[in-house]
Amino acid sequence: MDGQVRRGPTHPKGQIVGYVRVSAMDQNEARQVHALGEVDRLYTEKISGKDVTGRPALTELLTYVREGDVVRVKSPDRLSRSTTDLLALIRQLRDRGAAVEFVDNPSLNTDSPQGEFMLTILAAVAQLERATIRERQAEGIALAKERGVYERAPRMDSDQIAFARERIAAGASKAAIARQLGVSRQTLYTALAGRGAYSS
Repeated sequence: MDGQVRRGPTHPKGQIVGYVRVSAMDQNEARQVHALGEVDRLYTEKISGKDVTGRPALTELLTYVREGDVVRVKSPDRLSRSTTDLLALIRQLRDRGAAVEFVDNPSLNTDSPQGEFMLTILAAVAQLERATIRERQAEGIALAKERGVYERAPRMDSDQIAFARERIAAGASKAAIARQLGVSRQTLYTALAGRGAYSS
């Protein structure tokens, strides 16, 4: 089983919710579990951290957390290796009233002024990365059009569309899902409706 969760009978306010992720090749999650210390609820999964889709334990955690909870993770890369995805996850958790605590990187904890500052810097870096990527994409598209070989590809794949449907069914807003997947709301609506490049 890729995702495992240690369940509690109720959800009292202000729980410590732990999240552990190891790659499919790394079977040893004990060090991360030990680093988190005592938690009220623990989510673990063995899966790549390349993106946030297809991670059932993380999806369940995002649905479970409530206002006043603290999500405790050993390090930011356990949530995501992408700065953009990491910031989107933190934003989603904060929108639910939950704080995020990184054991190895307390300077990024969202409940401290230093953490707020560091996250602002990361957001600026992510914005610069996105702008650079868009510029390179535009250059590549222009060159492809000159060669007559450009064809627009769908922004979302089938796994991302399935993930979006699951999150919507669980009560997540489409705007939050679009931010998490790094697409526009219009792209998400088009993909869900199966129009254009997403028609079968």
